[in-house]
Amino acid sequence: MSKSILLLAALAAIAAASVSANDQELRAKAAAVGLQALPYGPQQPHDNAMTREKIDLGKMLFFDPRLSASGVISCNTCHNLGTGGDDNLSTAIGHGWQKGPRNSPTVFNAVFNTAQFWDGRAEDLKAQAKGPIQAGVEMANNPTQVVVTLKSMPEYVERFGRAFPGEADPVTFDNMAKAIEAFEVTLVTPASPFDQFMEGNDAAMTEEQKEGLGIFVTRGCTACHSGVNVGGENYFPFGLIKRPGADILPPGDKGRFQVTHSVSDEYVFRAAPLRNIALTAPYFHSGQVWDLRQAVAVMGTAQLGAEISDEEAGKIVAFLESLTGELPKVEYPILPMETAETPRPQF
Repeated sequence: MSKSILLLAALAAIAAASVSANDQELRAKAAAVGLQALPYGPQQPHDNAMTREKIDLGKMLFFDPRLSASGVISCNTCHNLGTGGDDNLSTAIGHGWQKGPRNSPTVFNAVFNTAQFWDGRAEDLKAQAKGPIQAGVEMANNPTQVVVTLKSMPEYVERFGRAFPGEADPVTFDNMAKAIEAFEVTLVTPASPFDQFMEGNDAAMTEEQKEGLGIFVTRGCTACHSGVNVGGENYFPFGLIKRPGADILPPGDKGRFQVTHSVSDEYVFRAAPLRNIALTAPYFHSGQVWDLRQAVAVMGTAQLGAEISDEEAGKIVAFLESLTGELPKVEYPILPMETAETPRPQF
């Protein structure tokens, strides 16, 4: 072997070692600010044992529009599993074509959020499942009518009995919510390029994505967006440094203040989880920004008090795209047949 070939091989080995060291340093920096790989498989929710019967029942209920008064709207309407786990609308459209006040968050990986909804008013997924069903602007139904509807279909009665064995009356509004939660806990999206990188695969992310991750960390984005869901863990004022305009931050929506009634919580919202963010435009609770690069720029000004250049924003977006994981394949269920006792749609 010639000396020139040996020299080239040695230089290549040195370069590879340098790149590997840089990747290890970046991985360590990301971990130090709380960024984590997404765990595989469903999590165990609080006070709700996971069984196959309960998960299967929950999947049916998630897709069943008869939980709504109109018989038109299901959980999947606003949290469409084929479009990133949301509805890709600025704000949700509900009963009677009413326009809801906020953007629908994705249901994917929602189990990792500290609480549910933009203002955190639901402590977990089963509490969240009850809200839209009863909201007049969404599904416009009530617990009594839901139970009547479910009990009118023998297959549902049988499935509730199997999912909640030993209960004298298993078809309840609470058990409906527990079943939906059991299904939603399975909606995790592991193995994103970022996850694989954090697990040691240096080649999983592109160089641009790695640069974006570095900027994301050094700019301080992880002060709000960290943890396993890259957000969703705490509440922060929207406009910490500079409040956005009324088009992005509607003055009538005071966020968590509506839950706590504390002045310090005015315009405070849960930090949005950023996993699969490239699939879930438009952005923010108002749903008024459709471009991810623009959303990054708004966050820089509003939360960090910093102008993020177009080049930096592009690299951060590249990193955010690395957070897109493997979406679970969900087969649309065949739902139980209605009977003469099933309540008719109310519009």
